[in-house]
This record gives sequence, C-alpha cells and structure tokens, in this order.
Amino acid sequence: SNPEFLREGFAVDDFLKPERIVIGSSSERATALMQKLYSPFVRSGNPIIIMDEKSAELTKYAANSFLATKITFMNEIANFCEKVGADVDMVRLGMGTDSRIGKRFLFPGIGYGGSCFPKDVKALHKSGKENNYDFDILNAVIKVNDIQKKILIPRILSHFNKDLKGKTFAIWGLAFKPETDDIREAPALYMMEELLKHEANLKVYDPEAMPNVKRKFGDQLQYANNMYEAAKDVDALIICTEWSIFRTPDLDKLKQIMNNPVIFDGRNLYDVKEMKAEGFNYSSIGRTS
Repeated sequence: SNPEFLREGFAVDDFLKPERIVIGSSSERATALMQKLYSPFVRSGNPIIIMDEKSAELTKYAANSFLATKITFMNEIANFCEKVGADVDMVRLGMGTDSRIGKRFLFPGIGYGGSCFPKDVKALHKSGKENNYDFDILNAVIKVNDIQKKILIPRILSHFNKDLKGKTFAIWGLAFKPETDDIREAPALYMMEELLKHEANLKVYDPEAMPNVKRKFGDQLQYANNMYEAAKDVDALIICTEWSIFRTPDLDKLKQIMNNPVIFDGRNLYDVKEMKAEGFNYSSIGRTS
C-alpha cells in the first residue's frame, strides 16, 4: 500500500517534492525496492515511513478526514461568530498562531468538495460501521458539511423576501477549489440547484470548470466569457470559489454593471469595512454583514 498525498492543481509539484512517503509492506524485498524508487525525491531529508499495509491505508484516510474535520470545525466556529457578533478572521488568526494547530485549513467558507475529502471521510465512516465502530466525529463532519454548502441560501431568500422567481444571479467560481476544473461535490453545484428550484436565472463564470458544468446543467444556465459579463444586469453576485482573479475586482465597474450592489461571498475574499465604504450590501461567512 503506497498512498498518495497529492493536491489537485499541484500534483506534479507534490510528487517531485513530497512531504513524506508512506510505504505499507510486509515484504523486505518490496520495501527495499520502493525505497530505491523514491530515493531521488527525498534527498532533502523528507522521510520515507515504513509500516504495515493496513496502517498505510488508514494513514491516507485519517489524514484527509482530519483535514476535512479541521475545515468543518472552522465553519461551525464561523456560524457561531455570526450568532455572538465575533469576527472569524480574528479568531482564525488567534488560533493559527498556535503551533499545535497551525495556520492551514482554518479558512471558513461554504464547505469542502472535490474527489478526496468527501470520498475518504465517507469511506472511513463506513469502514468503522463495518467493524462495529461508530465515528461520531465523522458523522458530524458529513452532516455539517452538507448544510454548509447551502448556508448562503437562507440569506439570499431573506434578502429578496423569499421570492427569487425571475431574479438573476451571477455565480463566480464553479470548481470545488481554484486551479482545477474539478466540479465533483463542488459547493457551487448545490447552490445552483437550490437557486434553480426557486426559479432564479443564473449567469456563471469559472476560468476552468465551465465545460464540465455545461455537461451537467446544459441550457439551464447562462455561460459568461468573463467575470464582468457574468455580473452584468444581475440582482446579486454569489462567490463560490476563491480564484485569484476574483480577489481584486474593479468595484466601481461592478457597481455600474450590476442592477444592485449585493454580494454573497462564500469564500470571504473581501474586507468587510472596504465593501461597506464602497457601498455594497456584502454578506460573508462568520463576519458582520
């Protein structure tokens, strides 16, 4: 068992510069061969860890499930911040400087997607049941993440007095994360399905994932050639993926082309005070609206 720990969008770099290599084997010959194969990629001293096959397989599931749990915990904290008037950005900074916790995977949003986290969390949860063990934490992670993917929908409905029929929304970002065209379990898909149920019109843009979304949704959506074309004449903008081009938009241009300066940001891309000063009705995750 030789689990991979490659991030989508960075797989080549992760392969050439692995943080660690995990090899599960009960054969000395096989272990020696694997160590020889990987030796050119760990010359900087990153470890090759040898263990039994079951432990190696479980290491992969445990790592991804832990990261999914970390993301989900921060999403819960963000939701609670809104209840008590705290700022999740400040909480995140305060937590992330603790070396035991670390800075990564503490950014709240509209849930995790992709091929690895949902699949591996569910697989480990199912393996637990098959072995008479109930992963209560993973059960909560799955439940919270399903809710988090659609956390913006109640806010959107509230803003428009529960009537979205005929309203037009721009969706920025369709892939489950930037630097990939992967839409598997992408929060944007769940968001769009809910909005379509309420008979809203959707104009969408993503730098990479448009062909995959078009194969799934067909002519239910309007497909824009760029981010500003998607935002033209819309009643609100919804941000689902944190692509770098979305981080520094021309706010004056946005205000001019949108019917209403309303943004629902599922990835906390902008500063709340700046958006208020610019005249936007801005709603994000775990911060003041």
